[in-house]
Amino acid sequence: MLTHVRHVTPVVPEAADGPVARVYRQMAEDFGVLAPPVLLHSPSPDVLRACWLMLRETLLAEGLVDREAKEVVAAAVSESNRCPYCVEVHGATAAGLLGDAGGWLSAGVGGIGDPRLRALAEWARHSGADTRARRRPPPFPAEHGPELIGVAVAFHYLNRMVSVFLQDSPLPPAPVGVRAGVRRTAARIMGALARAGRPPGRSLELLPPAPPEADLAWAVGQPHVAAAFARAGQAVRRAGEAALPEHVRRRILTCLADPPPPEPGGGRWFDAAVAELSPAEQPVARLALLTALAPYRVTDADVAACRDGGAGDTTLVAATAWTSLATARRIGAGLHEDRPGSAPLGVPGGEVAVEEETSRAGEP
Repeated sequence: MLTHVRHVTPVVPEAADGPVARVYRQMAEDFGVLAPPVLLHSPSPDVLRACWLMLRETLLAEGLVDREAKEVVAAAVSESNRCPYCVEVHGATAAGLLGDAGGWLSAGVGGIGDPRLRALAEWARHSGADTRARRRPPPFPAEHGPELIGVAVAFHYLNRMVSVFLQDSPLPPAPVGVRAGVRRTAARIMGALARAGRPPGRSLELLPPAPPEADLAWAVGQPHVAAAFARAGQAVRRAGEAALPEHVRRRILTCLADPPPPEPGGGRWFDAAVAELSPAEQPVARLALLTALAPYRVTDADVAACRDGGAGDTTLVAATAWTSLATARRIGAGLHEDRPGSAPLGVPGGEVAVEEETSRAGEP
């Protein structure tokens, strides 16, 4: 699993201690494996904990939504973000759970036969669209929103990090016929691991309580989800502040608020976006923007430029995590506003509503 990680060196399990060891222990117990999408965050222990909270309390924790639906959302979001690693893992898990591994694995989310799950996949595939007109109305009751929007937000975050820091597939290179058999075996294994329910809230003790924020109002209704994202957001924000100067963060946020067209020509837009920064600041800022907006376009040269400027593993993980989560949270706010009767986030009262719900979560 460690060999799947590129560009940074993850903490090996034998050397893990403190917060890293606690995350590894929970991950092994609750997920069944030390998952590389989480491991890649280990050079920044606070970001590692944040990643685990968001993933566990949405995808793994028991709630109102079945695991099959959550895995469909995870796979469909990953497909839309061009993240083949996550498509492979969560497509296999969904296939194993649904008991139709062959059909699913050959056709992907487009081959779903169940109308409910097919509608959910279409919603998830369009969840990152920049306008309400290009998204799909939520095909689920309001009470399922915290879990399903939570999974979508978690994977809009994870897909960006995975695209940069993991290899393209968790499976070894193999001929087509052999690979199909490996995928069927993976589906059986991952499906079996996913059938065991996990109680909500266990991971919350890994990070301190955090004040609620208005853009997380979609999580109201499931206290463990609300608390996980509030705590994770605080941890990632602080890591980003340590990795990037304030004026660099301001510049990046300005660019995220006015992103380029879906396929900006070459890297010219990204070069221009960071041109006002100093030569020493430009490589990391450019990498952070690429990770948020076009992670599949990050090259070895982009990371090498950051290294040449003095960026270590902790800075690389923290800077990219900060922009990835900022982007994912914007998406979550849009999905909340798509729900019938939902007011735009940030209106008076939104922050109070989240605070009341989160305060009931307490400590597990």
